[in-house]
Amino acid sequence: MQPTSDRTDWFPIVLRMEGARALVVGGGQVAANKTRLLVQTGAQVHVQSATLCDELAQIAAQQAEREGAFTHIARDATPADTAQWAAQGFRLVYLATNDQALNHRLAALCQQHNLPVCAVDDPAVSSFITPALITRGPVQVAISTGGAAPVLARRLRTRIEQILPDGLGRLARFMQEQRSWLRARLPEAGARRQIWERFIDGPGGRLGMDGQTEDARKALDTLLEDPTPRGEVWLVGAGPGNPDLLSLAALRMMQDADVVLYDNLVAPTIMNYIRRDAELVFVGKSSNRHTLPQGDINTELVRRAKQGLRVLRLKGGDPFIFGRGGEEIETLAQAGVPFRIIPGISAANGCAAYAGIPLTHRDCAQSCLFITGHARADGTLHLDWETIALHNQTVVIYMGLAALPQLCARLIEHGLPPDWPAALIERGTLPEQRVLCATLSDLAEKATEQGISSPALIVVGEVVRHRILPTGQ
Repeated sequence: MQPTSDRTDWFPIVLRMEGARALVVGGGQVAANKTRLLVQTGAQVHVQSATLCDELAQIAAQQAEREGAFTHIARDATPADTAQWAAQGFRLVYLATNDQALNHRLAALCQQHNLPVCAVDDPAVSSFITPALITRGPVQVAISTGGAAPVLARRLRTRIEQILPDGLGRLARFMQEQRSWLRARLPEAGARRQIWERFIDGPGGRLGMDGQTEDARKALDTLLEDPTPRGEVWLVGAGPGNPDLLSLAALRMMQDADVVLYDNLVAPTIMNYIRRDAELVFVGKSSNRHTLPQGDINTELVRRAKQGLRVLRLKGGDPFIFGRGGEEIETLAQAGVPFRIIPGISAANGCAAYAGIPLTHRDCAQSCLFITGHARADGTLHLDWETIALHNQTVVIYMGLAALPQLCARLIEHGLPPDWPAALIERGTLPEQRVLCATLSDLAEKATEQGISSPALIVVGEVVRHRILPTGQ
């Protein structure tokens, strides 16, 4: 079996290494790191090397009381040993000698014998890679870069280590002990999932992490007194597109929702953060095209919530800024459906910031006005031009690209000079963001020349002259 470019990364914990035989070839610090990892899984670890470094010797001493936990094969490995390794039933092999040529030869022979092998820091000849690992008892978090950047994986592990409480292991063990009992009480998987989620998010989760198992069980019993799934609707702002701008509350609800109603303004990268088994319903609202009319969306939210589902209404930007969130909560309130609202970074705030354009500035803009640039069916714009065409404010126009020539012309007609600064921000906050700075007299023409397309935001005002491109984006 030869190494391939589509090798699947995996970690020995997945193989349930408890009691399984694993081999580490090498006696230095790198071998010690892998040995320490394997010992934590309960594997029977064999280390083959003529000598052991101090840490390996210490591990050997620590494991002396566990029969078969640590075996030292006190000689250096040779290619002839690989056939014996296969015969001895090793589940996996780590190669950690300081002789790269020997590691390559041993790796090739291991694969010929169908032995999973990892040559440390040499993914090209390995059949598996070990991600960086975070362990909290039964809870394991593995981080992998596919062998491309092990240092990055370790740095990410350090950051995640800081936010995972030590009590997670105790909580996981408590939940494991209650699984069979709860399954007997609630045979339906969806109902059990909701009970566990309510338990984790409530006082029971904290009691479990603190090791107060008796009180945690009482909290679980209380939840079981009313196990009926509780439907509700969450109106969540997904921000302008960059997933780094999602709020923690939005991420949590995206992971908890049973069904998600979303539209075309939610970036595909955002959708990757939704729980994988959630039902996705595309309602696809866009300019002059409605996959599902707003009234039907409102009805669908109520219908699904009354089925006991947790319904996520995921909207681009903020649900209360041109997102019709107000109409939806009116319907939910009238139907008696519980709902929560999680604001998102608006397109105006996010796109302008990533473009380096301040929305207000003490020298030129003491206010900021958000408007939509939708034209009527006959192509005309009905806007309060006298209020919009002012010199001391910034105007941010949503959904105005199709009517851009008319918008610019009417602003000039109502008092703004032809050389008044204006900008177009295409796909703001995303890696492919483009910013076009011009004036009212030539913005439409330049937008056509450069092929600017939706989604795009228009910013009009002297703040465009104060644009400074952020250095960290």
